[in-house]
Amino acid sequence: MKNQSIIRLTSASFLLMLISYNVVCQPVIWKDPLQPINVRVNDFVTKLTLEEKISQLMYNSPAIDRLGVPTYNWWNEALHGVARSGLATVFPQTIGMAATFDDSLIFDVATAISDEARAKFNEAIRIGNRGLYAGITFWAPNINIFRDPRWGRGQETYGEDPFLTTRMGVAFVKGMQGNNPKYLKTAACAKHYAVHSGPEALRHEFNATPPLKDFTETYLPAFEALVKEAKVEAVMCAYNRTFGEPCCGSPLLLKEILRKKWGFTGHIVSDCWAISDFYRGHKVDADAAEAAARALNSGVNLNCGNEFPHLAEAIKRGLVKEATIDSALRILFTTRFKLGLFDPAGSNPYDKISLSVVNNQNHRDLARKVANKSIVLLKNKNNTLPLKKDLKNILVLGPNAANQDVLFGNYCGISGNLTTIVEGIMRQVNPSTSVEYRMGILPHKANVNPEDWTTGLSTSSDVTIAVMGISIMDEGEEGESLNSPYKGDRLDLSLPAHQLDYLKVLRKASDKPIILVLTGGSPICSPEIMDLADAILFVWYPGEEGGNAVADVIFGNENPAGRLPITFPTSAAQLPPFESYSMEGRTYRYMTQEPLFPFGFGLSYTTFEYSGLKVSKSKLSPTDSLVAEVTVRNSGKVSGDEVVQLYITDIAASCRTPLFSLKGFKRINLKPGESRVMKFKITPKMLTLVDNEGVAKLELGDFKLTIGGSLPTERSIALGATKPVEAVFTVK
Repeated sequence: MKNQSIIRLTSASFLLMLISYNVVCQPVIWKDPLQPINVRVNDFVTKLTLEEKISQLMYNSPAIDRLGVPTYNWWNEALHGVARSGLATVFPQTIGMAATFDDSLIFDVATAISDEARAKFNEAIRIGNRGLYAGITFWAPNINIFRDPRWGRGQETYGEDPFLTTRMGVAFVKGMQGNNPKYLKTAACAKHYAVHSGPEALRHEFNATPPLKDFTETYLPAFEALVKEAKVEAVMCAYNRTFGEPCCGSPLLLKEILRKKWGFTGHIVSDCWAISDFYRGHKVDADAAEAAARALNSGVNLNCGNEFPHLAEAIKRGLVKEATIDSALRILFTTRFKLGLFDPAGSNPYDKISLSVVNNQNHRDLARKVANKSIVLLKNKNNTLPLKKDLKNILVLGPNAANQDVLFGNYCGISGNLTTIVEGIMRQVNPSTSVEYRMGILPHKANVNPEDWTTGLSTSSDVTIAVMGISIMDEGEEGESLNSPYKGDRLDLSLPAHQLDYLKVLRKASDKPIILVLTGGSPICSPEIMDLADAILFVWYPGEEGGNAVADVIFGNENPAGRLPITFPTSAAQLPPFESYSMEGRTYRYMTQEPLFPFGFGLSYTTFEYSGLKVSKSKLSPTDSLVAEVTVRNSGKVSGDEVVQLYITDIAASCRTPLFSLKGFKRINLKPGESRVMKFKITPKMLTLVDNEGVAKLELGDFKLTIGGSLPTERSIALGATKPVEAVFTVK
């Protein structure tokens, strides 16, 4: 009897020990890195109270101490470098990156940015910084179409063309997210979805109603490609309405197209305080609870703003179900698990990236390389450029010559290695050359007397370098541009009047060469500058190495080959109404008026010739592809890059189609006399048109294929672009 009691006691003790072992020693499922992510996420969500669930749908997600879940702030920016969080390499603004027409280079940039991002995140965790702009979920890239040059945020985009935007955006996302099969390096975000590009003053109440053709043909392709090809982790819905529904409350955009049609599995984040616009600007909801319910029910997973705490009230009012919150949370937390945020330190290969990569020499060299490749030579009368470094006298004038603001662009980081344009010039010119610098005029205000005494200095100099244009004070996001009377937009696209007047005085004072260096993130449209300057460089917002890069081009260390990613009209008078989202009359694809500078245009210090265009088939079926090949030769005396551009025109379509459509590009370097055969594959998808109902289809008939170094128009040729070659083929 006694022995039986001992046996029973021993068995009971063993059972308790076994239970204790399972509780203590077996890992919690959601913390176990060996478990599939979906299993971990599902387990995690079951552990949360309703209050905790709602809190985790906020961009500033609080800690859950009882589970050991730390605070996480989802909001971070990396448009052209890690932004708003201290030291980082400042690359050229996005529109400048687009001007390189080099998607492989943009991949390198994004790889460098994500290296710095992980390094800064690793250190932030070590010092306990889990606040705003300290995370690794980045709300970039901006792949909206720069359909109207008046939009102040166009500088954040890759320009006006859907194809160029797609290729650059895909490259950027891939560089940001890395190629590890298990972990995301960082999470990128395609924004702002969809049909969003101004006016800034109306964005909280505006209803964009593009024709279905343009909606499908122009505004959606880049988003679709980033979802399907680049596997972008997040999509940000925009402030405005599209077809009457707020973008962050649109089942059409978020459920039907994004989730169902494209198969997007990542998370959807609202633009910041866009959900409050539901009841304040768009007036489609009565209060915050209704707005929060609409957004969540439509597919939004993460609220940048303060509306989702009202989901508790929305549940009580029957506006939303807890099961919908669970579903949204599972999608959202999948991203955090893919980033490795709940795995043991060191198990993620990106945990090993150290602060040594942040703004290191390799990244600064890359920033300089991108800036060099982004600079567009718009005019070069009688080969004024490049300058010799041993000139006797150089005069540097203008409000932007020593201005650091023109290096940045918006959504930027901070670097201790900023080089202004005048500093870059001083570093490269012969030490015995006399260089004099004067601002000459104020950036935003006219002098009392435009015939300033500094203009007299130009008579004794060998050359005047006038650095003018605009800055982020003139254009940008709503309210950020202090000198913009239009909440960041530019309704007048001209060079500021007092700058133009000053340039006229300079021209009148001396017959010596004037080199005009223009900064800005959007077109500067003053035809007069063509007669006032001997050479014109458009340098965008060129980043921390901008001054060195501009000097590289001025003195011939680099041969410019940037190309315009947006049309420069002669003035805003050539544009359709800003509020119209129809593409008729817009961009190179539908604009029939002659611009000041065409899309794809840019000159070089050398010359190129195109010859021997051949297509593998002159007639093909709707399922066939063909290969076009052309010989490109450097017919000049110096090495240089050429941006080979392929355009297709549907000659006899049943509806409105683009005059030209960019369908291929490749940046190559050729030595003097060197030739290269370039090949492009033309697929049926590249030949499809989108009809007036928004349906893509391939029609039979003739197509024109054109290959050259710029948009193939008479204006391009008149400005000095290489004559293109063309061929016609038939789909039958």
